[in-house]
Amino acid sequence: QVQLVESGGGLVQAGGSLTLSCAASGTRFDMNIVAWYRQAQGMQREWIATRLRAGASNYEDSVKGRFTISMDDAKNTGYLQMNNLKLEDTAVYYCKAVIRGREYWGQGTQVTVSS
Repeated sequence: QVQLVESGGGLVQAGGSLTLSCAASGTRFDMNIVAWYRQAQGMQREWIATRLRAGASNYEDSVKGRFTISMDDAKNTGYLQMNNLKLEDTAVYYCKAVIRGREYWGQGTQVTVSS
């Protein structure tokens, strides 16, 4: 079955950078869309970025200019490059991919930004 495996989370100081990965396995078909969401403790899950395989990207306002979403077709992997991290970026980050019209979610990876 299709699985999305996330990696790259961790503890980082404010102003630092992290890159999250979201690798699809169990399928020979490419991601058509990859998106990233995050959920801070006690908060609702929120959308932060989407990338289409055709190339277009969209970002939530609070991460524009700091986060970059990308896809590697050869590896069937999505990425979220996060720069200039702020305390308020602390959350569990989830990827979502659309493969052949079906949505799949990763297991989540914790990102903690310290002062």
